[in-house]
Amino acid sequence: MTQPGSQTDAARFSCSICLDLLNDPVTIPCGHSYCMTCIKDFWKTEDQRRIYSCPQCRENFIRRPILKKNIVLTELVDDLKKTGQKAAAADHCYAGPEDVACDICTEKKMKAVKSCLVCLVSYCQNHLQPHYDVSGLKKHELVDPSKKLEEIICSRHDEVMKIFCRTDQQCICYLCTMDQHKGHETVPAAAERTEKQKELQERRQQIQQRIQDQEKELKLLQQEVKTIFVSGYKAVDDSEKVFTDLIRLIQRRSFDVKQQIRSQQKTKVSQVKELQKKLEQEITELKRKDAELEKLLKTEDHTQFLQNYPSLSALSESTHSSSINNRPLRYFEDVTAAVSELREKLQDIMRDTWTNISQTVVKVEEPEAKTRAGFLKYSQAISLDPNTANRFMLLTEGERKLIVMEQQQSYSRHPDTFTGSFQVLSKESLTGRCYWEVEWTGGGVNVAVSYKNISRAGLSDDCLFGFSDKSWSLFYDGDSYIFWHKNRETSVSGPVSSRIGVFLDHRAGILSFYSVSGTMTLLHRVRTTFTQPLYAGIGVYEVGDHAEFVKLN
Repeated sequence: MTQPGSQTDAARFSCSICLDLLNDPVTIPCGHSYCMTCIKDFWKTEDQRRIYSCPQCRENFIRRPILKKNIVLTELVDDLKKTGQKAAAADHCYAGPEDVACDICTEKKMKAVKSCLVCLVSYCQNHLQPHYDVSGLKKHELVDPSKKLEEIICSRHDEVMKIFCRTDQQCICYLCTMDQHKGHETVPAAAERTEKQKELQERRQQIQQRIQDQEKELKLLQQEVKTIFVSGYKAVDDSEKVFTDLIRLIQRRSFDVKQQIRSQQKTKVSQVKELQKKLEQEITELKRKDAELEKLLKTEDHTQFLQNYPSLSALSESTHSSSINNRPLRYFEDVTAAVSELREKLQDIMRDTWTNISQTVVKVEEPEAKTRAGFLKYSQAISLDPNTANRFMLLTEGERKLIVMEQQQSYSRHPDTFTGSFQVLSKESLTGRCYWEVEWTGGGVNVAVSYKNISRAGLSDDCLFGFSDKSWSLFYDGDSYIFWHKNRETSVSGPVSSRIGVFLDHRAGILSFYSVSGTMTLLHRVRTTFTQPLYAGIGVYEVGDHAEFVKLN
């Protein structure tokens, strides 16, 4: 007979609809059993036909059978479930691939609960019992189960390593202290562990403190993100209200101008139509008089002609001709001109104000780095473009370094060459966030950024870095700094250094120059709007001067 809890039982007591163990089992008239919910759901699909069938044998029932819980089946299924749970619990005690198995179990191995450092054996709960009952075994040292018991045995002496050699920083057995570790500083492994535990506790405290500090910083950053969002949304709403008010004001003024024009248009049209009416009346009267004169001219009786002549010959002056001739041919052009002038003024105001607004928005963007390490994440590999280099410049070290020579170099002629000054631009165009450093020796150096369309030929000021609106330059002669742009100089103070760092945030319109030595010191910062990609530039002044783009790690 099949034992309860077997696979056969599970199949016998399963619902053929859901294939799981019966839940609230019911038996229908044909003898087959189902879960109450399953058979009800099945019969819902047959309600329209009014004929109900068994899902297994397909026997039909004219009326829908009344379902009652099968008590016997319910008890059997409950027993089967309990038996299955016990079997699962027993299976849970057996060792899996990741568990330490009992070394004593001969058939299916149980999980080990302890390992003995004396026996060097792992025991399950049943086989461990003698270690609790036998007096000789009670003295054995039990530890949590371990798969690596052999690793605690000395390979030379086959003894448990219970001593720690501080000289060689390794675990040894007591026999090792008498030969190769003789004279070394040794302590019991337990004592060394206690010391190491203290160190680990201190390290944990340090880590936990760092975690707390960084969690605080994280909360601050999360709060900052929230503040940025809230502030940004508020700024958008406020600025939108302002612009909406401006638009409404302009629309209101547009409506007022429109109404005034239409009112004036109506008045002028009314005046002209009134004059037009008077002229039409005068024309009618003149036509009538012309007809009378024509009739008089045709009169053959001389006496009658002469008698009527005085009353018909008199012609009054027109009162409208002079005013009509002097009327303007155009109306309201002055209004159009005034509105156009207003538009130009508003455009000028918007353009100037927009620059201020844009720069103000930039100020709330991600701040510049504070340390050289922070800048280095934006480091940009830059090389010199030989097509732009003055022909007295020698480019070396992978076109990163320049030296001013006494003789011209054999560069081919190129329209991009600086012909009148010792200057050169980078090959790479610079957009986004970039950082680079220039190191130099000699009489003086110009560290610059420039648009590509800077003038190149001759000795005019437009060709020199910082002397037009196309370039920005920091000049350094070893004693003092001067910033140049649009041929205007700005004195800059800062520590002496042979290396200058440059940080560019093209989109934000930020250009910063730093003195780089042991620390970084800000020399000068520019806030503007860059309209083109920029190129890094270097300018030097004397034969023998050296300058290079530093290769940053």
